[in-house]
Amino acid sequence: MSVLRSTIKMAIATFFSRILGLVREQVMAAYFGASGVTDAFLVAYRIPNLLRDLFAEGAFSSAFVPTFVEANQASQQESRELMWSLFWLLTFITGSISLGIMVFAPELIALFAPAFVKDPEKFTITVNLTRIMAPFLTFVSLAALFMGALNSLKVFFVPALAPASYNVMSILCMVGLSGVIHQHGYHPIYSLGIGAMLGGFMQAAVQLPLIWRRGFRPIWPKRFWTDRSRKIVRLIGPGLVGFAATQVNLLITTILATPIVGATSWLNYSFRLFQLPVGILSVSIGNSNLVHFSEAWKKGDQAGAKSQLQQSYYLSFLTVMPALVILFCLSDEIVNLIFERGRFDRESTLMTGEALRMYALGLPFYGLYKILVPTFYALDRQKIPVMASLVSIALNIGFCLVLTPVFGFKVLALGTTLSVLVNAVIQSWFLKRDLSLSWGFFFSARIAKIVGATLGAAVVVEVLLKVEFYAQPFFNKCFYLAAQILSVGALYVTFLMLLGERSAVTALLDKVTKKLRRSK
Repeated sequence: MSVLRSTIKMAIATFFSRILGLVREQVMAAYFGASGVTDAFLVAYRIPNLLRDLFAEGAFSSAFVPTFVEANQASQQESRELMWSLFWLLTFITGSISLGIMVFAPELIALFAPAFVKDPEKFTITVNLTRIMAPFLTFVSLAALFMGALNSLKVFFVPALAPASYNVMSILCMVGLSGVIHQHGYHPIYSLGIGAMLGGFMQAAVQLPLIWRRGFRPIWPKRFWTDRSRKIVRLIGPGLVGFAATQVNLLITTILATPIVGATSWLNYSFRLFQLPVGILSVSIGNSNLVHFSEAWKKGDQAGAKSQLQQSYYLSFLTVMPALVILFCLSDEIVNLIFERGRFDRESTLMTGEALRMYALGLPFYGLYKILVPTFYALDRQKIPVMASLVSIALNIGFCLVLTPVFGFKVLALGTTLSVLVNAVIQSWFLKRDLSLSWGFFFSARIAKIVGATLGAAVVVEVLLKVEFYAQPFFNKCFYLAAQILSVGALYVTFLMLLGERSAVTALLDKVTKKLRRSK
């Protein structure tokens, strides 16, 4: 149950971080709403954030962790040399890219949001925000390096909690700086850019003491370009192809969204809500699986590695499916309660809820994707997720180009769901072949019971648990929504137990209860 223990540690820490993330989004919605300036910030933030997908959360992390585990099994000195050589290389590479973003910010914004060119004020604000946030790429990449090293050393809680510092800095800057900035004649939205940049720095800085205590104090490596460094770069190489395709995909979806004032913000707020269970559950399970699967595979324990993978696969479905019911069936109520205040009006609530339902359908496939991609990197088969990415992105681009003009911005959210579904199916097929797995590994009776429990809970919520929500006072809304969410959980567990999954539910609850008691 090592994957479950590690996942619980990461999930608890990530829960606090994601709650702070929701508070950050609430403050942003109250201060700026779903407006043109909010769209400007989100477009500006997207540029360094897209690059982060490569250097922080994508190919780099998946390539680094198995190689670091391998080096640490040889000797701590080797893994220390590897980590700090990559620290200096990442600093140089991402620092150079950040400088390029600052210099070419006007051209980048014209490319990513051509509709903004027609509005000189919005265009100028977006360019300035892009320049302010450019160093975010370097800071968050180093934070991911530290997180990968600590996870490999079986330290999960603090690295998973580190993103909370980003949320705290963003909130503090919005609350504390927006008025000051406005008094000096600048738009208050710049406080968000400053908060993002400082938050990225803090996300890396809070992990340094743990790195130090684990015996990985900073050093100037004897060699920067070692065999293992080359191996990581070689593993990253194919990821660049998938990364480039991803950028084309995001470029097209951004171009399709930006002409509709507020659409970029509606998609962002809904995606943030979607990311709450993804971050708490899917990312935690995926990161935990990467460490334990890599360790077993590098030791030659193929049976143990497959067992860890199967446990992660089942655990992902078991935990994310009730979240799917909550996000889909209670989407409008959640958006109304969390965001509808200040400059965020009822129309924004309805539009954001519409996008959230489209994203929610992809939740189980996104969880599977977060497990499969790192697994292929641990197997030195990184070309498979790249190929799957290319195919799914091509389908998504065609889908969005054809249907967005007909059905509106919500197609962009649905396209993301279909893309991740296709991606997960392709990777599952290749994993079945490469590891000689049976189809029962993916389509077992236990998975069928989870799907049945999910459908049962969704039907009961839609038919029996819906109430008149919008007219209620705030505290009544809180009570009703909390009761509905708890009811979904209770219904899901009840249906699971009726379908014969009593042992799995009991084991999961026992583990969570013990871990919570220890954390106190």
